[in-house]
Amino acid sequence: MEKALTIAGSDSGGGAGIQADLKTFQELKVFGMSALTAVTAQNTLGVQGVFPMEAEVVAEQIQSVGEDIGVDALKTGMLFNAEIIETVAEKIKRFAWDKVVVDPVMIAKGGAPLLQQEAVSALKNHLLPLCFVITPNIPEAEVLTRMTIHSPDDKKEAARRIHALGAKNIVIKGGHDVNTNEAVDLLFNGADFEFFSVPRIETKNTHGTGCTFSAAITAQLAKVYLYMTRYL
Repeated sequence: MEKALTIAGSDSGGGAGIQADLKTFQELKVFGMSALTAVTAQNTLGVQGVFPMEAEVVAEQIQSVGEDIGVDALKTGMLFNAEIIETVAEKIKRFAWDKVVVDPVMIAKGGAPLLQQEAVSALKNHLLPLCFVITPNIPEAEVLTRMTIHSPDDKKEAARRIHALGAKNIVIKGGHDVNTNEAVDLLFNGADFEFFSVPRIETKNTHGTGCTFSAAITAQLAKVYLYMTRYL
């Protein structure tokens, strides 16, 4: 059975973080594993507390999974600080994992910071060069590129800048395009752009959607990886 690892924070409300990731892995029929980077106290009203793990604790969790069970694909979510980011990057290189999905979780829907400001540079310098797919929303893409995004051309330029940081494939999500009747995602693979449009669903139930989206990509990459190693 294909195996997927999530390296992310815990959501006590069960709607996001590793809880959402593991539920998504289960639905897509891959075996889910986790390495906790932080424990959060949160519910439908917001985030009441963030309690990061020591980097050594994160490293030991990843090591335990990697040296025994194995990983066909992995995703990162909330990493919180530079030390954890650097530790995760070291482990990815140590095990030579190449199907790496980065969900650059920075701010909770209610505004609580989930990535320290000084950790943004660590994300760019240590994790993005190892990244196969990155899935920023528009505010996250703006932080990574230090530009504002208002138009499709802005999305393209932001994708080019993120690709230059080392990420192989960039999906800029369009959920924050609130002035349109459609949600438009952009995929850039370093050569070609492709837009994906769907009608916008008017709902307040968006908590954990980014986690679920990146976890679904991770699960499918795990299946692709296993197929390639078996048959190609």
